Amino acid sequence: MLTRKGKYGLKALIHLANNPDRQFIVNDIAKDNAIPKKFLDTILNELRNAGFVHSRKGKDGGYRLARPAEEIMVGHVVRVLDGPLAPIPCASRTRYQPCDDCDVETCQVRHIMLEVREAIAGVLDKSSLAAMRDIDVDDPAEALRYTV
Repeated sequence: MLTRKGKYGLKALIHLANNPDRQFIVNDIAKDNAIPKKFLDTILNELRNAGFVHSRKGKDGGYRLARPAEEIMVGHVVRVLDGPLAPIPCASRTRYQPCDDCDVETCQVRHIMLEVREAIAGVLDKSSLAAMRDIDVDDPAEALRYTV
């Protein structure tokens, strides 16, 4: 499940993607997206360390995207902020941990969670920040595309 940290991070990146040539101060991003400022400071620092945003201090400082929104994949952002996409550790590709209560070869729960992980990764890894930014939420046909 996407945590608030992941959701807020994506909202902040979309905010920046809407005006890629402009620097935004944390207060404005937080206010415009109903994100607690202190939490957003932490999130933006992680996004900066991961290379998604640049920051500059001073009077004309703020945050902006480090590269075009078309090059930032949602799956990568989610992994940076929330960790593996797998719903359980034994279905993770990057942080696999065997369960202590089952056989990984015959566990039906693990096998279905592997499919869930692949489905999630399939959507998030092919979706760019630009595609997410450009979703027309007023278009019923497009809204249905993202309804589960």
